[in-house]
Amino acid sequence: MTDNYRGSGDADSTQQHPTQGFPGQGYQGQGFQGSAYPPPPSYGPTVPVGGTATAHRRARRPVALLAAVAIAAAVVGGGTAALVGNYTGGGTDSIGTTVSGTTVSQSSAGTVAGVAQAVSPAIVEINATSTSGEATGSGVIITSDGEIVTNNHVIAGASSIKVQLSTGKTYTAQVVGTDADKDLALIKLEGASGLKTATLGNSDQVKVGDQVVAIGSPEGLTGTVTSGIISALNRDVTVAKDQDQGQQQQQPQRGGGNWPFEFGGQQFNGDTGSSKTTYKALQTDASLNPGNSGGALINMNGEIIGINSAMYAPSSASATGGSDAGSVGLGFAIPVNTVKSDLSALRSGGTG
Repeated sequence: MTDNYRGSGDADSTQQHPTQGFPGQGYQGQGFQGSAYPPPPSYGPTVPVGGTATAHRRARRPVALLAAVAIAAAVVGGGTAALVGNYTGGGTDSIGTTVSGTTVSQSSAGTVAGVAQAVSPAIVEINATSTSGEATGSGVIITSDGEIVTNNHVIAGASSIKVQLSTGKTYTAQVVGTDADKDLALIKLEGASGLKTATLGNSDQVKVGDQVVAIGSPEGLTGTVTSGIISALNRDVTVAKDQDQGQQQQQPQRGGGNWPFEFGGQQFNGDTGSSKTTYKALQTDASLNPGNSGGALINMNGEIIGINSAMYAPSSASATGGSDAGSVGLGFAIPVNTVKSDLSALRSGGTG
């Protein structure tokens, strides 16, 4: 704070009322005589003369001022926390499917650290192997027995899928259902139980400027947390739909290579091929990199609002596959309401 505050007590205290006598004397002014008006209390030092009393008062003033500022800051902080809580609090979902799980503790609400601590255990790293190579992506646990939502292009064409939890424990997973049209897939861990799950929020409540957190495994760096804002809504993003193309585009992820998608009539980060699909996406400036595919975009209340699915990288880097490929503040996520409306079909093995 740069404002300066000066209390009324900082005024010159040496001025005396024109009708006031010396300390210890009553008022002698005209009109204040008689028993009806008792004299005011005496004014004078209660400690030996020599500046001690004045020095003590002056020494105590900064302490009192600091205490007052601290109290005011605490009040403002508490008000801000309450405002954030009211603003980010979830409302009634318009989507029929509800998945409840890990939420941010009240004491950490509205902080990136609180979101990361609460949601990270529900985010996994996915390694999918096919004849084209190995793809690395991310996923979100939605049931305690190991149902995981991810992108279709992460697991498309995979002959085997390994999933690593935030604890380091590894499971084998099987594909339950896919929806290539929406770039979504549901996989299930074998023999899992008692897992921490994520809470699916309501993407219809998301506004431009809302703070968000992204968690995933970019470049195989498990449990990486980044943060930013929602920078746009309803972006038309096009990604590869063909299974073989999906595996080819994911294969170079460990080296920081391509992540093909189309936007605004142009192709980015490689060729998406002839078989493709388009969906409405949330745009974010939270850093996304290859390997974040299928990971979570989360609001400050700890609710999943999107599944990260595409990012823009400089064309020069994507063309060469060089190390310069990376986030430049343009990432896209599938709205979570799209996920919730598709869960029943995915659980039925639907192959949209």
